[in-house]
Amino acid sequence: MIRPIAVVGPTATGKSDLALDLAQRLDGEIVNIDAMQLYRGMDIGTAKLPPDQRRGIPHHQLDVLEVTEYATVAAYQTAARADVEAIMARGHTPIIVGGSMMYVQALLDDWDFPATDPQVRAKWEALLADEGLVALHEALKAADPVAAATILPTDGRRMVRALEVVELTGQPFAASQPTIGEPRWGATIVGVDRDTAELDARIELRTATMFATGLVDEVVGLLDRGLREGVTARRAIGYAQVLAYLDNEYDLNHAQERTLIGTRRYVRRQRSWFRRDPRVHWVDGADPRLAVTTLALLEEEERIRK
Repeated sequence: MIRPIAVVGPTATGKSDLALDLAQRLDGEIVNIDAMQLYRGMDIGTAKLPPDQRRGIPHHQLDVLEVTEYATVAAYQTAARADVEAIMARGHTPIIVGGSMMYVQALLDDWDFPATDPQVRAKWEALLADEGLVALHEALKAADPVAAATILPTDGRRMVRALEVVELTGQPFAASQPTIGEPRWGATIVGVDRDTAELDARIELRTATMFATGLVDEVVGLLDRGLREGVTARRAIGYAQVLAYLDNEYDLNHAQERTLIGTRRYVRRQRSWFRRDPRVHWVDGADPRLAVTTLALLEEEERIRK
């Protein structure tokens, strides 16, 4: 039986390389599960693998949105599930790779999303744009104190969605969340992590490399394609900081430093999220025989299932 393999975990741990190695060994195709890599033209700042580094392996859910489009977990769930099932129907192994936490859960768990309403969402987005994160968080505290206590007060997009769901359903936001169970398709979830000091150094190097190899020029080019109008894309780590630099809110060195800080904070959130999931089998991204170690883990997992 073909079972998908999900390679998840914090940013910059080495997930992409492991996914490529597994795909080569298991006749696999890769399904991206990084929300910002869905966007065309957002390449440097998302560490998207260039086509010439993909080893000829088919990749799915890359470059499927324009920067003006709104990325939603529900739309991704529908499209990515279709990709996974098509890959399995071809007799290949889906290798799902990325670190966007809610996207992982939407793909692998049973999660029926409440309806959306553009007018309701626009109301809360307007509050965020006009009065800021503090006002939005206060509104969420009044509507759903539990959600306000669990959603980071800096996560404007998720607060907007929580307020929309509460208004539309009349129920707390938590009532619409999935319950962790057997992963869809019997998938095996592999988590890649590294020693914190080592990972911090890798993030610092990655951030410096992005700025040195054209992140600012990439953002400038995306302005003509509507980046400022994009609700989701313009808030991505790195892109938001470069936009602030272009708006003279601070200098380029500060933009790079803010990108580094934002990435480290995001890594802490990823770690906390994925470490709570008991289904994840953890491996060390620094292991020189990482692919071999992971294959042995997969073989043991399959033996136990039988």
